[in-house]
Amino acid sequence: MIWPFKPRFQKQIARIEITGAIASNTRVQVLKALKTVEERRFPALLLRIDSPGGTVGDSQEIYSALKKLREKVKIVASFGNISASGGVYIGVGADYIMANPGTITGSIGVILRGNNIERLLEKIGVSFKVIKSGPYKDILAFDRQLTEPEQQILQELIDTSYLQFVETVAEGRNLSVEKVKTFADGRIFTGQQAVELGVVDRLGTEEDARRWAAELVGLDPEKTKCYTLEERKPFLSRLLNNQAGNATLIGNLGISGLSLGNDWLEFELATSGLPLWMYRP
Repeated sequence: MIWPFKPRFQKQIARIEITGAIASNTRVQVLKALKTVEERRFPALLLRIDSPGGTVGDSQEIYSALKKLREKVKIVASFGNISASGGVYIGVGADYIMANPGTITGSIGVILRGNNIERLLEKIGVSFKVIKSGPYKDILAFDRQLTEPEQQILQELIDTSYLQFVETVAEGRNLSVEKVKTFADGRIFTGQQAVELGVVDRLGTEEDARRWAAELVGLDPEKTKCYTLEERKPFLSRLLNNQAGNATLIGNLGISGLSLGNDWLEFELATSGLPLWMYRP
């Protein structure tokens, strides 16, 4: 179909913001927004990421959607205070990445945690009788230690997930798998270091990223505006939902850490026993 004129959205840049831990609700909202970007035929997308990462499957689905959208839309990712682990995985789905010099990024790796309260249960006289169809059906049960075979099974799972992460970063950033493995050991680094490693293309602010996206599609960076596709969370809400490095700031502001603690506890319980691409200091 030939359009007789340019739809108004072709003169704007779409903007999607991903903040806080990446989980199923994040995936649903982001995939819906990406679909809107395609339907309204925006020429470019500014993807703002301020996240310590999150669940593996949700990060993979967002990345896949970005990769598909990239066939029609130029995508520039802007890393904020933190874009680590799953945040990096999503970010490499963009054409280009910009970060602040002090952005905390990296943490390329996988972590899986289970809760073991066996000693506590013994002290209060509580025990469980388990009937199972196989020896590994209750792997990571909270009332007992892992066996050596179980540890091996989980380590193989983590290793497979890790390799998927490394290969995706290598593909998205045009690096060799061997090169990515030299810094994909869970370490974090700054935006400036990320440029040197090839994970990030340029240093700059979100405004710089907006201008870059406009230039990539032939729009005037001085006049082109962003159209945010989901309601931007209030500053306080984003502050409480951002896990990494905010505890001191919250204390200085005199804000109770109760909300942050509750949110994080809810995420811990929901993801217990799941492999995570997440920066967890």
